[in-house]
Amino acid sequence: MPMNNPFDNPAFSMTALSTAINILPNNFGLMDQMNQFPAKPVRFRQIAIEEKNGVLSLLPTMPVGSPGTVGVRGKRKLRSFVIPHIPHEDVVLPEEVQGIRAFGMESELQSISNVMVEHLQTMRNKHAITLEHLRMGALKGVILDADGSELFDLYDVFDIPPKVVDFKFSNAGTDIKKTCTDLKRYLEKSLQGEFMTSVKCLVSPEFFDALTSHSKVEKAYENWQTGNALRSDMRNEFNFAGITFQEYVGEASDGTITRRFIAAGEGHAFPLGTVDTFYTYFAPADFNETVNTLGQPLYAKQEPRKFDRGTDLHTQSNPLPMCHRPALLVRVTMS
Repeated sequence: MPMNNPFDNPAFSMTALSTAINILPNNFGLMDQMNQFPAKPVRFRQIAIEEKNGVLSLLPTMPVGSPGTVGVRGKRKLRSFVIPHIPHEDVVLPEEVQGIRAFGMESELQSISNVMVEHLQTMRNKHAITLEHLRMGALKGVILDADGSELFDLYDVFDIPPKVVDFKFSNAGTDIKKTCTDLKRYLEKSLQGEFMTSVKCLVSPEFFDALTSHSKVEKAYENWQTGNALRSDMRNEFNFAGITFQEYVGEASDGTITRRFIAAGEGHAFPLGTVDTFYTYFAPADFNETVNTLGQPLYAKQEPRKFDRGTDLHTQSNPLPMCHRPALLVRVTMS
């Protein structure tokens, strides 16, 4: 009599595994912690973006025969985006469940579930750092693939010139406060009906050190560190002239090359508290049971290997981080 396969249990169905991997903690991602790119599920793998006066708005792809979106000639432009598809696979080998192979008791099922969770957590971490990389690309206006190749250049696609602000730290007489104020005024002017509560600037360690050691900023930085701040890491946040500067050292590897999310001596400023400027669109997986459903951040599925020599795990994510107002993305440099 053949032995029962524990992975046939409903606890290891696509729905259960997808729910499990989405509940697992995200160990990577400042963007996720900040909720800068909240999730927005869609039902299709392709979306259309409408541009009007430099503002981008999402328009869903409709079934054939549906009324089309009406645009005003000469004032609006429609462009379509295919949401990236990111699959990842792993395997649970028989020896990993050796000794707990007998099936039928709840404790044994829980033990096998623990093995599965360990694999799902590792896979979840890889998807998380990948999503952080994509979101940082959207925050910079150029979304890059894992190998550094370009997926979408929002500036080029929507004919919006990038904004660069040079802080000129090499000049001791540079009025850094005035530079910060001008940057904020630019963002306020570029809101185009949007709202913001504050301005954040994620910077490289080189930029942060140059900023806090500049003669026009050094005294303010010392005052900022008084009191309780002396017992904390001030690289986390430093507010100067209404802009919160934060050192960010995120990086990821494609297996051969490790790439920094923020280049040395640079930073990226953007507004916080916006209503609909930043989103991450999630499309559904390419499974029969997920057709025309709202996309989830992550999906997981398993199936037995040939000759029952293990269990293959398949995970996938279909994310598209998007900034609807690329004019609000400011690259800061130092000279």
